Amino acid sequence: MTAERTYTITELAREFGITPRAIRFYEDQGLLTPDRAGRARVYSRADRTRLKLSLRGKRLGLTLAEIKEILDMYGGASNTAPQLDRFLKVLGERRAALAQQLEDIEVVLGEIDMLERQCRDLLDHRTSDQTKNRGT
Repeated sequence: MTAERTYTITELAREFGITPRAIRFYEDQGLLTPDRAGRARVYSRADRTRLKLSLRGKRLGLTLAEIKEILDMYGGASNTAPQLDRFLKVLGERRAALAQQLEDIEVVLGEIDMLERQCRDLLDHRTSDQTKNRGT
């Protein structure tokens, strides 16, 4: 029988480019439940996977509560239809929020383009006025 691969907090922090403090925060939020060897935390492959999925959820803009809810869905024996429906709902809500953000960003970028054009036009006008004034 082979022992399951375990990880230290330092190993996981390095692998995922986060601080040990961030990992402890995720533990405090109930996203991770490492075993202990004395005072040291010992993370299993399942903990590593939960951390990886938590970080992915964070990149997607999910709240920690949503991430925990999704992770907890898969702690059971099987993926039931209600679990999958809930996950699809969360993803759909996130997609809609991102689409709105994208639309808002496009509007702001359009405004920036307009302001840049106006500034360039003013600079061009000033330059041409200064050139005319030097000629007289």
